[in-house]
Amino acid sequence: MSHDPAPASDSPFRTEPDPRDEARQFVLPLVVRLERSAPPARTDALETAARAVLVLLGDERAQGDGEWAEAVRNWEDARIRKVVRRARGAEWRRAEALPGITVTSKSAEVRVYPPIPLDGWPKELAKLQVSGTELDDPEPPVPAHPADGPVLWLNPDLDMSAGKAMAQAGHGAQLAWWALPEPARTAWRDAGYALAVRTADPSDWPRLTTSGLPVVRDAGFTEIAPGSCTVVADHPALHRAARPAH
Repeated sequence: MSHDPAPASDSPFRTEPDPRDEARQFVLPLVVRLERSAPPARTDALETAARAVLVLLGDERAQGDGEWAEAVRNWEDARIRKVVRRARGAEWRRAEALPGITVTSKSAEVRVYPPIPLDGWPKELAKLQVSGTELDDPEPPVPAHPADGPVLWLNPDLDMSAGKAMAQAGHGAQLAWWALPEPARTAWRDAGYALAVRTADPSDWPRLTTSGLPVVRDAGFTEIAPGSCTVVADHPALHRAARPAH
C-alpha cells in the first residue's frame, strides 16, 4: 500500500472533507526567479523548490520556539498547501526583502517563506503571477538512481505546469522528511538536502505507487483531478525500509 505521513483519515494530503478544513487555512509560499534573459531549467527549478521546502523545515526558526514555528505548526495542522509564484527584476528584489530563505542551484533561484494565511498574502507576493509558469530542460536530465541518493519520481501520465510540478516536488520532499528517522534527517541536512526529480518510467509507476514509499495525492485545487498520485518520494533510507522481508 502507499505511504501517507499520517493515517488516511488524518492525512494533510487527504481529499475528503475534514473538520480542520473549517479552520483558517495556511499556505507555504515559494517564489521562483524567472528572468526573461535567463530562465532556469525545468528540472533544476523542481529540484531547487523541493530543497527549499526541506531547508525551511530543517531551519531552527521553524522548530521548537523558533520565530516561524507557530506558523509552521498552523500550516501542518491542515492541508499542506504550497503555492509557487514567479518574479523578475524589481519584483524579485522586493520578494527577497521579505523574511525567508533563498535556495540556489546551477540555474535556479527559489525563495521560500514561512507559512502565511491563505487570505493574508503580503502585497509584495500577492501581485506576483501564479499560473502559466512554463520551463524547459535544454538537455534531458541524466538518469537518477535511488541507490545514489533521494529521487522524487513524477507521475509520467500527468501533464503539470512547472509551477504545479515544483509544488508537488516540494510535497514529496516533505513526506520523505516526515518519514525519515532523525539520524537520516541529519545526514540529509549535512548533505545539503541533495535530491533528484525525475519523471518515472510509465512501466515502473505502478510498482512505485505500491512500494510502501511516500506517495503524494493531490487535493485537486488546480490543474489535476483530486486524489491523483503525483509524486513518489524515494529516499535510500526509506527504500531499504520499504523492501519486503524474505
